[in-house]
Amino acid sequence: QVQLVESGGGLVQPGGSLRLSCAATGGIFSIYDMGWYRQAPGEQRELVAVITSGGSTNYADSVKGRFTISRDNAKNTVYLQMNSLKPEDTAVYYCNAEHRVIRTRTYWGQGTQVTVSS
Repeated sequence: QVQLVESGGGLVQPGGSLRLSCAATGGIFSIYDMGWYRQAPGEQRELVAVITSGGSTNYADSVKGRFTISRDNAKNTVYLQMNSLKPEDTAVYYCNAEHRVIRTRTYWGQGTQVTVSS
């Protein structure tokens, strides 16, 4: 069983930056693909960025060039650096862990609110 705890959300002005962190416990972090998803009010949850156990990354078109996902396997933590934030980035951001082989073994954090507003 993997537990995920996100932190780093908050209120930021348009054009500002935030760094989200997701700390994992209870599993072998390095064998999980890690992702960040977000869900705005009334919207479906959507993929923001993913980093595989091997370090490959992929981003939603809407955040390419602005967001960067990274992981520190020694700290069992995945990060999402968010720059040039826009009001449309406002959402609850969720951390996800998916076993690199057993794809049904997936876990979610509780979410952290990001609000971009002046």
